[in-house]
Amino acid sequence: MNSRHIPVLAAEVLQHLNPKAGDHIIDCTLGDGGHSELIIEKIGNGKLLGLDTDPESLSRAKKYLGKGANIILKQGNFRELKSLIPEDFGDVHGILFDLGWSSPQFADRNRGFSFQNDEPLDMRMDPTQSETAAHIVNAYREEDIGRIIRVYGEDRRWRSIAQAIIKARKEMKIETTMQLVDIIGGRRGAIHPATRTFQALRIAVNDELTALKVGLADAIDMLSPGGTIVVISFHSGEDRIVKQMFKRRDDLEVQTKRPITATDEEITTNPRSRSAKLRVATKK
Repeated sequence: MNSRHIPVLAAEVLQHLNPKAGDHIIDCTLGDGGHSELIIEKIGNGKLLGLDTDPESLSRAKKYLGKGANIILKQGNFRELKSLIPEDFGDVHGILFDLGWSSPQFADRNRGFSFQNDEPLDMRMDPTQSETAAHIVNAYREEDIGRIIRVYGEDRRWRSIAQAIIKARKEMKIETTMQLVDIIGGRRGAIHPATRTFQALRIAVNDELTALKVGLADAIDMLSPGGTIVVISFHSGEDRIVKQMFKRRDDLEVQTKRPITATDEEITTNPRSRSAKLRVATKK
């Protein structure tokens, strides 16, 4: 795949992160490097640390961002930020979290993130971890599957979907995306009936909300006084974590009473930005 992911709320990120020449910035969710490329243009000889759990994303970002002594790219989850930052990185002037998944991560990966093609039901961002979506639907109890779909997918059909999964797995092992789509069923509308279940399983497999709590707290700790943290979320559970942590931390000054959202123009050109919410805080 050659298409590059379009970074969401790019102008707003630059406006609020306000990277300047010589600054040290951490991009905790590198993806295709769209935000980082814009940041590098602003910081000049400053430093950029880019992290991504997905080795394929990291490889793509390296091609886009090129090489430079001031560009440090590492594979790892932002929950491991404290161990991933180089000892000589210096003051941290800005930190970015873009919690959305890039388009290439959903397409042509053969990992089951999307139900557009029939793929193995995997959904691991880090292919070295053991938990997969297939394991969840084939081994978890009905109440646990239902809870995952209800909490992470926010799907009103969570109970019936969990029951359908349990019934189906008595007759066959659920191994592919299309098998799961057929099991979920439902009438096609503006939103595919499998969308929320796939989202829920992806969040569960990658333990995304727990990782956010840990990584966000550590990032705030590492931010230098006067530094800025910008977080873009796409899920109400993510946004709730960010909002509550920003409000709870006495060492932060919240800059966004309400989250910043995409303009109509951006939504038209980049529909994925529709659900994006950006929150900003500065370190006291």
